[in-house]
Amino acid sequence: MILFRKLGLWTIGAVYLLILVGGVVRATGSGMGCPDWPKCFGSWVPPTDISQLPANYKEIFGEKLKGEIEFNALKTWIEYVNRLLGVLIGFLIFGTFLSSFFAFWKKDKTIVLLSFFAFILVGIEGWLGSKVVSSELHPVMITLHMILSMVIVFILLYAVARSYNTVVVIENVHESRQLSFLVILTILLTLGQILLGTQVREMIDTVSGSMGNELRSQWVENIGGKFQIHGLFSIVVLSLNLFLFYRIRKNISVKGIIYKLSVWLLILILVEMLSGITLAYYSFPALMQPIHLTFATVALGIQFIIYLFLNKDSVFRSIASPQ
Repeated sequence: MILFRKLGLWTIGAVYLLILVGGVVRATGSGMGCPDWPKCFGSWVPPTDISQLPANYKEIFGEKLKGEIEFNALKTWIEYVNRLLGVLIGFLIFGTFLSSFFAFWKKDKTIVLLSFFAFILVGIEGWLGSKVVSSELHPVMITLHMILSMVIVFILLYAVARSYNTVVVIENVHESRQLSFLVILTILLTLGQILLGTQVREMIDTVSGSMGNELRSQWVENIGGKFQIHGLFSIVVLSLNLFLFYRIRKNISVKGIIYKLSVWLLILILVEMLSGITLAYYSFPALMQPIHLTFATVALGIQFIIYLFLNKDSVFRSIASPQ
């Protein structure tokens, strides 16, 4: 059981890291750093210098390089690291599934089935990654790729949390049903904010392509109304999370794990807003963009865990022998 929990947590961390690296790929324009899939410039290990490419590489890969014909080693390796991390997650999730089978098949088959489902979805995620490349970074494909990552995280969070149900003491919360509804609403609004953010990101890509990096300070003026809506909606998300924290604090007698999670959630939402303000007022610093997205997805994961713990009696089943 301990091995499953460790592998599960490592896999969840790796998926979040993949979301961060994927954000770096997009923020640096490295999505087509490897114009083919699963290889990169026709090799399993990409080149580090243009001299390692065939003389006619522009002719071979030109159609997929979206006009950026010149080889860029940095962008190539950023994308390649992104792919390597995806492969690592594949091995981690397979190990998580195997360990769940040996540890829980006779005690809680739901954990095994959840792990197997996550393993299948990681395979689909890899296939979807190939479609992102073949579609030349179509915005819809990129968004679907990110959403599936979050689905995998949710499944793994449920499986790992379920394995801890005889180990972690969860405090009793009054009005848990009403609070569960509030958490669901918070999750839906946060997810909507993330999806709206992906649309803003698409608009930034369009504006940056037409205006160039030299006019970076003027991007925000040309993005359009969705950017303002995204900013205003963040106030709604913050207010709802503040209200959730207040309600949790009011309905507990002991400050246990649910309370601690709500504190971390509030901190994440505040940092998330600060990163958004930084993006808006400091010309969209490239490395701040993936951080902004990653904080949002981590907050979403914490909201989901809070929901699970609030409904411990219905979503968790007692395991035969506590560890």
